[in-house]
Amino acid sequence: MPTPFTAERYASGCAIVAGGSGGLGVAICRALAEGGSNAALTYRNNRPPAEAVAEEVREFGRKALVAQADLADEAAVSEFVALAANTFGGIHTAIYAAGPYVDMRYAAQIAPEHFRKTVSTDLFGCYNFLHAALPELRKTRGAVVALSSAATGRFLKKDLLSVAPKAAVETIVKAIAAEEGRFGIRANAVGVGVIADGMYHQLRATGDFSDQTLEVIKKSLPLGRLGTAQEIADAVAFLSSDRAGFITGQTLVVDRGYVM
Repeated sequence: MPTPFTAERYASGCAIVAGGSGGLGVAICRALAEGGSNAALTYRNNRPPAEAVAEEVREFGRKALVAQADLADEAAVSEFVALAANTFGGIHTAIYAAGPYVDMRYAAQIAPEHFRKTVSTDLFGCYNFLHAALPELRKTRGAVVALSSAATGRFLKKDLLSVAPKAAVETIVKAIAAEEGRFGIRANAVGVGVIADGMYHQLRATGDFSDQTLEVIKKSLPLGRLGTAQEIADAVAFLSSDRAGFITGQTLVVDRGYVM
């Protein structure tokens, strides 16, 4: 078994995970708990999966909190952050692992209203979450990790609705790294490649990821396979840990070599 990624600040407080009940969020919460961190996670509509994640966290001997929060609602996000800080005595890490389902379309096929709604959901959800967390992270010299997309470095056709907000998310991360480093805060992103978890199952169900499309993707990858949620979680856990104490303002691309 590999050694879990840990941090001294995990001894108190908690990590807050936006989208902790999603495919990637589950693996991230599990990795943090294995490293010794308590976790507070959000869900939007479906509580049972979030409670299942919380139970996994508790199985590692850590504490967990589950809260409903619409990330587009600034007040609701602030209430969640305050609840997590009060429950656990502080927040040491903020992880943005949320985002809407994104159907794949050519730019010419995306109506402006659909573009606005999809991009704003992801972009402002991330900004609201991280902005609310900053005062608590200053107290703990904490860490920020946000999930982005490998396609910000090498565009994949029909992926505009996913890549446009993630490019902005990476800019928010850089802003936090540049401006909040004086408080000891580190901020990084993980560029997620095509993985066989999370939205993958929906993309398969809708036909956006056909067998032919997946074969083309696999052949374009030096490692010749899709990734897993656990591999993304390992990258997030590393950037959250003490082992990444001299890394900030970066995007760690986890994509089997797609972006070179």
